[in-house]
Amino acid sequence: MKKLFVLLAIMLSGCATKNDERYSIAQDKAPDATPTLEHIEDAQPRYEPYSRAGNKDYTVLGQSYEVIQDPETFGTQEGIASWYGKKFHGHKTSNGEIYDMYSMSAAHKTLPLPSYVEVENTANGKKAIVRVNDRGPFHEGRIIDLSYAAASKLDVLATGTAPVKVTLLKVDKPKDGDEWQGARLNHYFVQLVATSDQAKAQQAAASFSKQFELPADILQAGEVYRVRLGPFYDYDQTQNAAMLAREHQINEAFIVVEPISTEPTLK
Repeated sequence: MKKLFVLLAIMLSGCATKNDERYSIAQDKAPDATPTLEHIEDAQPRYEPYSRAGNKDYTVLGQSYEVIQDPETFGTQEGIASWYGKKFHGHKTSNGEIYDMYSMSAAHKTLPLPSYVEVENTANGKKAIVRVNDRGPFHEGRIIDLSYAAASKLDVLATGTAPVKVTLLKVDKPKDGDEWQGARLNHYFVQLVATSDQAKAQQAAASFSKQFELPADILQAGEVYRVRLGPFYDYDQTQNAAMLAREHQINEAFIVVEPISTEPTLK
Protein backbone atom coordinates (compact mmCIF):
# COMPACT_ATOMS: atom_id res chain seq x y z
CA MET A 1 0.00 0.00 0.00
CA LYS A 2 1.28 3.44 -0.84
CA LYS A 3 2.08 5.55 2.20
CA LEU A 4 0.40 8.88 1.60
CA PHE A 5 0.87 10.30 5.03
CA VAL A 6 3.25 11.22 7.77
CA LEU A 7 3.81 8.06 9.80
CA LEU A 8 3.85 8.64 13.51
CA ALA A 9 5.42 6.87 16.42
CA ILE A 10 5.35 3.37 17.88
CA MET A 11 3.91 2.02 21.05
CA LEU A 12 5.73 0.85 24.17
CA SER A 13 8.82 0.79 26.70
CA GLY A 14 9.93 0.35 30.41
CA CYS A 15 12.09 2.26 32.90
CA ALA A 16 15.51 2.14 34.49
CA THR A 17 14.26 0.17 37.46
CA LYS A 18 14.67 -3.06 35.53
CA ASN A 19 17.59 -5.39 34.84
CA ASP A 20 19.40 -4.39 31.64
CA GLU A 21 19.37 -8.03 30.48
CA ARG A 22 15.70 -7.53 29.58
CA TYR A 23 16.53 -5.05 26.83
CA SER A 24 17.71 -5.68 23.30
CA ILE A 25 20.02 -2.64 23.23
CA ALA A 26 22.61 -1.78 25.87
CA GLN A 27 22.50 2.01 25.75
CA ASP A 28 19.39 4.16 25.62
CA LYS A 29 18.93 6.41 22.60
CA ALA A 30 16.44 8.36 20.52
CA PRO A 31 14.48 6.61 17.74
CA ASP A 32 16.44 5.94 14.55
CA ALA A 33 14.10 8.11 12.50
CA THR A 34 13.17 11.37 14.18
CA PRO A 35 9.38 11.76 13.98
CA THR A 36 7.45 15.02 13.98
CA LEU A 37 5.97 15.44 17.46
CA GLU A 38 4.00 18.68 17.11
CA HIS A 39 0.75 16.69 16.99
CA ILE A 40 1.30 15.10 20.41
CA GLU A 41 -0.75 16.89 23.04
CA ASP A 42 -0.27 17.15 26.78
CA ALA A 43 -1.66 14.37 28.92
CA GLN A 44 -5.21 15.19 30.00
CA PRO A 45 -5.52 14.99 33.81
CA ARG A 46 -8.48 12.94 35.02
CA TYR A 47 -9.32 10.93 38.07
CA GLU A 48 -7.82 7.43 38.06
CA PRO A 49 -7.57 4.96 40.94
CA TYR A 50 -3.99 4.08 41.80
CA SER A 51 -2.69 0.93 40.14
CA ARG A 52 -2.17 -2.30 42.06
CA ALA A 53 1.40 -2.53 40.79
CA GLY A 54 4.14 -0.01 41.47
CA ASN A 55 2.73 1.61 44.58
CA LYS A 56 4.58 -0.24 47.33
CA ASP A 57 7.76 0.97 49.01
CA TYR A 58 10.81 -0.48 47.27
CA THR A 59 14.61 -0.59 47.17
CA VAL A 60 16.86 0.06 44.16
CA LEU A 61 20.66 -0.01 44.19
CA GLY A 62 20.62 -0.19 47.98
CA GLN A 63 18.46 2.92 48.32
CA SER A 64 14.99 2.60 49.84
CA TYR A 65 12.08 4.68 48.57
CA GLU A 66 8.73 5.32 50.24
CA VAL A 67 5.80 5.94 47.94
CA ILE A 68 3.94 9.11 48.93
CA GLN A 69 0.73 8.17 50.73
CA ASP A 70 -0.75 11.67 50.89
CA PRO A 71 -0.19 13.53 47.59
CA GLU A 72 -1.38 16.74 49.25
CA THR A 73 2.04 16.91 50.93
CA PHE A 74 3.94 16.95 47.61
CA GLY A 75 3.23 20.40 46.21
CA THR A 76 6.17 21.17 43.91
CA GLN A 77 9.67 19.81 43.48
CA GLU A 78 12.68 21.31 41.74
CA GLY A 79 15.67 19.48 40.37
CA ILE A 80 17.05 17.91 37.22
CA ALA A 81 14.99 16.08 34.57
CA SER A 82 16.37 13.47 32.21
CA TRP A 83 14.63 11.38 29.54
CA TYR A 84 14.42 7.78 28.40
CA GLY A 85 13.67 6.37 24.99
CA LYS A 86 14.23 3.49 22.60
CA LYS A 87 15.94 1.08 25.01
CA PHE A 88 12.82 0.86 27.15
CA HIS A 89 10.25 1.31 24.36
CA GLY A 90 7.86 -1.65 24.38
CA HIS A 91 8.67 -2.87 27.90
CA LYS A 92 6.48 -2.76 30.98
CA THR A 93 6.43 0.28 33.22
CA SER A 94 6.37 -0.08 36.98
CA ASN A 95 2.57 -0.03 37.12
CA GLY A 96 2.28 -2.80 34.51
CA GLU A 97 1.49 -0.67 31.48
CA ILE A 98 3.67 -0.55 28.37
CA TYR A 99 6.12 2.31 27.92
CA ASP A 100 5.49 4.34 24.78
CA MET A 101 8.25 6.89 24.24
CA TYR A 102 5.87 8.91 22.06
CA SER A 103 3.29 9.36 24.83
CA MET A 104 3.35 12.23 27.30
CA SER A 105 4.48 10.20 30.29
CA ALA A 106 7.22 10.14 32.91
CA ALA A 107 8.88 8.22 35.71
CA HIS A 108 9.13 9.47 39.29
CA LYS A 109 10.62 7.80 42.33
CA THR A 110 7.85 8.33 44.89
CA LEU A 111 4.63 9.77 43.39
CA PRO A 112 1.65 7.39 43.38
CA LEU A 113 1.04 5.68 40.04
CA PRO A 114 -0.60 7.05 38.02
CA SER A 115 -0.28 10.76 38.78
CA TYR A 116 -0.43 13.84 36.60
CA VAL A 117 2.18 16.57 36.89
CA GLU A 118 3.09 19.78 35.14
CA VAL A 119 6.78 19.95 34.30
CA GLU A 120 8.36 23.34 33.61
CA ASN A 121 11.81 23.62 32.06
CA THR A 122 13.02 26.53 34.16
CA ALA A 123 15.83 27.24 31.69
CA ASN A 124 13.41 28.18 28.89
CA GLY A 125 9.96 28.47 30.50
CA LYS A 126 8.40 25.69 28.43
CA LYS A 127 5.77 23.55 30.17
CA ALA A 128 4.16 20.17 29.58
CA ILE A 129 1.67 17.95 31.41
CA VAL A 130 2.67 14.31 31.73
CA ARG A 131 1.19 11.18 33.26
CA VAL A 132 3.53 9.47 35.71
CA ASN A 133 3.30 5.68 35.31
CA ASP A 134 6.86 4.47 36.01
CA ARG A 135 9.66 4.54 38.60
CA GLY A 136 12.95 6.39 38.22
CA PRO A 137 15.28 8.05 37.53
CA PHE A 138 17.89 6.58 39.87
CA HIS A 139 20.80 8.87 39.06
CA GLU A 140 21.95 11.28 41.76
CA GLY A 141 20.19 14.63 41.64
CA ARG A 142 17.56 13.73 39.04
CA ILE A 143 13.91 13.97 40.02
CA ILE A 144 11.95 12.93 36.92
CA ASP A 145 12.55 10.88 33.78
CA LEU A 146 10.59 12.21 30.81
CA SER A 147 9.38 10.23 27.84
CA TYR A 148 10.99 11.06 24.50
CA ALA A 149 7.89 13.04 23.47
CA ALA A 150 7.76 15.04 26.70
CA ALA A 151 11.48 15.77 26.50
CA SER A 152 10.98 17.01 22.95
CA LYS A 153 8.19 19.36 24.07
CA LEU A 154 10.42 20.79 26.78
CA ASP A 155 13.59 20.99 24.64
CA VAL A 156 15.47 18.51 26.81
CA LEU A 157 16.55 16.14 24.02
CA ALA A 158 19.58 18.11 22.89
CA THR A 159 20.96 18.73 26.37
CA GLY A 160 19.99 15.35 27.85
CA THR A 161 19.03 16.93 31.17
CA ALA A 162 17.46 20.22 32.24
CA PRO A 163 16.46 22.05 35.43
CA VAL A 164 12.74 21.64 36.02
CA LYS A 165 9.94 22.37 38.43
CA VAL A 166 7.45 19.55 38.92
CA THR A 167 3.94 20.44 40.14
CA LEU A 168 1.46 17.74 41.09
CA LEU A 169 -1.97 18.26 39.55
CA LYS A 170 -4.78 17.19 41.84
CA VAL A 171 -7.80 15.56 40.22
CA ASP A 172 -10.68 15.00 42.61
CA LYS A 173 -12.68 11.81 42.55
CA PRO A 174 -16.12 12.53 41.03
CA LYS A 175 -18.78 12.69 43.73
CA ASP A 176 -21.29 10.88 41.58
CA GLY A 177 -20.60 7.13 41.64
CA ASP A 178 -21.85 6.58 38.12
CA GLU A 179 -19.67 9.41 36.85
CA TRP A 180 -16.63 7.86 38.54
CA GLN A 181 -17.31 4.43 37.11
CA GLY A 182 -17.62 5.97 33.68
CA ALA A 183 -14.41 7.92 34.16
CA ARG A 184 -12.56 4.73 34.94
CA LEU A 185 -13.38 3.11 31.62
CA ASN A 186 -11.02 3.48 28.68
CA HIS A 187 -11.11 2.56 25.08
CA TYR A 188 -8.06 2.06 22.93
CA PHE A 189 -6.92 2.89 19.41
CA VAL A 190 -3.91 2.02 17.30
CA GLN A 191 -2.79 5.18 15.57
CA LEU A 192 -1.38 4.49 12.12
CA VAL A 193 -0.87 7.76 10.28
CA ALA A 194 -1.57 11.48 10.50
CA THR A 195 -2.18 13.89 7.66
CA SER A 196 -3.46 17.42 7.10
CA ASP A 197 -5.50 16.21 4.10
CA GLN A 198 -9.00 15.07 5.11
CA ALA A 199 -9.62 13.22 1.84
CA LYS A 200 -6.40 11.23 2.24
CA ALA A 201 -7.32 10.43 5.84
CA GLN A 202 -10.72 9.09 4.77
CA GLN A 203 -9.12 7.07 1.96
CA ALA A 204 -6.57 5.63 4.40
CA ALA A 205 -9.19 4.74 7.01
CA ALA A 206 -11.24 2.82 4.46
CA SER A 207 -8.16 1.05 3.11
CA PHE A 208 -6.81 0.09 6.54
CA SER A 209 -10.20 -1.15 7.71
CA LYS A 210 -10.47 -3.41 4.67
CA GLN A 211 -6.85 -4.55 4.90
CA PHE A 212 -6.95 -5.50 8.58
CA GLU A 213 -10.66 -6.37 8.79
CA LEU A 214 -10.91 -4.09 11.82
CA PRO A 215 -12.85 -0.90 12.55
CA ALA A 216 -11.08 2.32 11.60
CA ASP A 217 -11.48 5.79 13.06
CA ILE A 218 -10.43 9.33 12.21
CA LEU A 219 -9.76 11.87 14.96
CA GLN A 220 -9.47 15.51 13.95
CA ALA A 221 -7.30 17.76 16.12
CA GLY A 222 -6.98 21.20 14.60
CA GLU A 223 -5.78 20.73 11.04
CA VAL A 224 -4.44 17.21 11.64
CA TYR A 225 -6.45 14.06 10.87
CA ARG A 226 -5.28 10.96 12.75
CA VAL A 227 -6.16 7.60 11.23
CA ARG A 228 -6.54 4.84 13.79
CA LEU A 229 -7.74 1.28 14.18
CA GLY A 230 -10.41 0.91 16.83
CA PRO A 231 -12.00 1.57 19.16
CA PHE A 232 -11.07 -1.52 21.18
CA TYR A 233 -12.18 -2.24 24.72
CA ASP A 234 -9.60 -4.89 25.53
CA TYR A 235 -5.93 -3.93 25.87
CA ASP A 236 -4.62 -7.31 24.69
CA GLN A 237 -6.73 -7.04 21.55
CA THR A 238 -5.31 -3.56 21.01
CA GLN A 239 -1.74 -4.80 21.32
CA ASN A 240 -2.49 -7.57 18.83
CA ALA A 241 -3.82 -4.97 16.38
CA ALA A 242 -0.66 -2.89 16.81
CA MET A 243 1.53 -5.94 16.18
CA LEU A 244 -0.52 -6.76 13.08
CA ALA A 245 0.00 -3.23 11.77
CA ARG A 246 3.76 -3.48 12.25
CA GLU A 247 3.79 -6.86 10.51
CA HIS A 248 2.39 -4.98 7.53
CA GLN A 249 5.29 -2.49 7.57
CA ILE A 250 3.47 0.20 9.51
CA ASN A 251 6.40 0.18 11.89
CA GLU A 252 5.45 3.32 13.74
CA ALA A 253 1.96 2.28 14.84
CA PHE A 254 1.27 3.13 18.48
CA ILE A 255 -1.48 2.71 21.05
CA VAL A 256 -3.65 5.59 22.24
CA VAL A 257 -5.62 5.31 25.48
CA GLU A 258 -8.68 7.53 25.84
CA PRO A 259 -11.46 7.86 28.44
CA ILE A 260 -14.65 6.21 27.25
CA SER A 261 -16.35 9.60 27.09
CA THR A 262 -13.92 10.90 24.47
CA GLU A 263 -15.49 10.65 21.03
CA PRO A 264 -13.67 11.08 17.70
CA THR A 265 -14.63 14.04 15.57
CA LEU A 266 -14.84 12.01 12.37
CA LYS A 267 -15.60 8.40 11.57
